[in-house]
Amino acid sequence: MKLLITGGAGFIGSAVVRHIIRTTDWTVANVDKLTYAGNLESLAEAGASNRHTHFKVDIGDRASIEQIFHQVQPDAVLHLAAESHVDRSIDGAAPFIETNILGTYVLLDVALAYWRTLDPEAKARFRFQHISTDEVFGSLGPTGKFTEATAYAPNSPYSASKAASDHLVRAWQHTHGLPTLTTNCSNNYGPYHFPEKLIPLTIIRALRGERLPVYGSGENVRDWLHVEDHAEALTLVLQKGRPGETYNVGGDSERRNIDIVRAICRQLDDFLPNSSNRPHERLIEFVTDRPGHDQRYAIDASKLKNELGWRPKHDFDDGLGATVRWYLDHRGWWERVMSGAYRGQRLGLAS
Repeated sequence: MKLLITGGAGFIGSAVVRHIIRTTDWTVANVDKLTYAGNLESLAEAGASNRHTHFKVDIGDRASIEQIFHQVQPDAVLHLAAESHVDRSIDGAAPFIETNILGTYVLLDVALAYWRTLDPEAKARFRFQHISTDEVFGSLGPTGKFTEATAYAPNSPYSASKAASDHLVRAWQHTHGLPTLTTNCSNNYGPYHFPEKLIPLTIIRALRGERLPVYGSGENVRDWLHVEDHAEALTLVLQKGRPGETYNVGGDSERRNIDIVRAICRQLDDFLPNSSNRPHERLIEFVTDRPGHDQRYAIDASKLKNELGWRPKHDFDDGLGATVRWYLDHRGWWERVMSGAYRGQRLGLAS
């Protein structure tokens, strides 16, 4: 199979590329414009393979996307490119509108024109798979889970832009017959995670002996999914999913934010018995909450499990420990990342 993957140098995208290069004989054309969160170091393993090619291209650049489709002749598209950090979308929504909405439109329109040129067999085989988030569903109360039938109610500029992209994908399938698939995932964690997100930021700040900011009272709940389990799920949906369908991907691991931060502190206490920062929990500091902070997310992934046979392989507590260990062992990777435009500063307090 010849795959065109967008956002393949990002956190989830690089995990997907690594998984495909390791476990299949497919070729990967990786389209990533390398914004602050894109990092080719995350693709060192794939970069050594002659089955991986990187194109430094913006998905909104229609002429370049058309040229790549013509050159690669893909059998499928995995669309992961997106601006993804809620706090950044609060400070400035324009990049989220441009990439997540307009960029998705360009990809869909170019893919549709390309798909129409294929012979009947290739046309039937082609897939356009869009990777989205559970945040499009809004906020849950203390009970219940998001299903594929949950009504959309996005509450942040980020989630609103992803909801719009989901609707575009649905429209291109319903109106034009483009064989699309959509997945909505819960919060991912694991290696190569950009340090603006909760888990890597907490690990790195704790290692530096810096305060560990927890929004509000830390009671917000998220469902956590290991990025390698997610990569397996996406590959499985691409191979076996039914065109026109959506699939939720979750890790069945709900945790309060404060419990995540405390667990990381305990892991670091165990891994670094001689650290002057022990106990690391003393670094925790409750700060002003994120504007419009959703209270709880939880994914019902039973459709994916029952129809396609997927199961997450990582236990959360073990996976979190392995993630903390990875950041300890790969200090050079995150120090290079943190030496750039992002230095761990608080975002998302725009009035």
